[in-house]
Amino acid sequence: MNQEAFINSLFNQNSKNFSLFPDKESAENFIDSLFNFLFLPKTVKHKQVADLTKEYESLKSHLSTLVYDVLLDSEKTQTVTANFFQIIPALYQELIKDANTILQFDPAAVSVEEVLVAYPGFYATAIYRLSHQLHKLGVTILPRIFTEYAHSKTGIDIHPCAEIGSSFFIDHGTGIVIGETSTIGNNVKIYQGVTLGALNVSKDKASTKRHPTIEDNVIIYSGATILGGSTIIGHDSVIGGNVWLTYSVLPNSIVYHKSEVAVKDKFPEIESFNFVI
Repeated sequence: MNQEAFINSLFNQNSKNFSLFPDKESAENFIDSLFNFLFLPKTVKHKQVADLTKEYESLKSHLSTLVYDVLLDSEKTQTVTANFFQIIPALYQELIKDANTILQFDPAAVSVEEVLVAYPGFYATAIYRLSHQLHKLGVTILPRIFTEYAHSKTGIDIHPCAEIGSSFFIDHGTGIVIGETSTIGNNVKIYQGVTLGALNVSKDKASTKRHPTIEDNVIIYSGATILGGSTIIGHDSVIGGNVWLTYSVLPNSIVYHKSEVAVKDKFPEIESFNFVI
């Protein structure tokens, strides 16, 4: 295939595949602007309440453009945009609860403002909750762009379809993966490197529950891997670091991985080694 034929083929393929895709850069700008509007007021200068209102209306218009690129239906776009912004006050209060939970349980946090500005776990949770709401309103693709953008910034991968309860706590966060059909209750704490994944990744299982259920008040420490749609972690349980679980545990359980750490003298006698060359 010569260059001209290749370019024409690529143009036709891209025109077909991306006809219902919003502009990725515009989507990322929107979700950052919305986060900043809600939680980082100093990033946008407002001299009066009217200025804040103007910015809010601008965000509505921005989202409407993105949603239309997915739905290609003006009436549905207006309905989705109106419903999304109608729920924003409740989402804001929910996210402030998340931030206060981080402040309460992380000894290093000194204020809610620090959590809002500096904590990747809060940012990832905020983008997830906003994206999840958009998903519930029937918008595809766009919520995934938002959460993957948060993933790229924080190292925290939360699928927008996952169900996560209130007062959610992520500490450090790097390497966390929460799969599409995960269900997480209230007051759950998750540390870095935790995976809530699937046992079976066959495409024909896509419509089934593939990821675990985590009930209320569970703590999952770093490096734990919990797999399977039928796996349920009972309420008030503690899952220790580096645990690998593919089966359910009862409420109030403590699950831990036992390993041995050998410590040898820094300068052992040479006879204590068997050298093989």
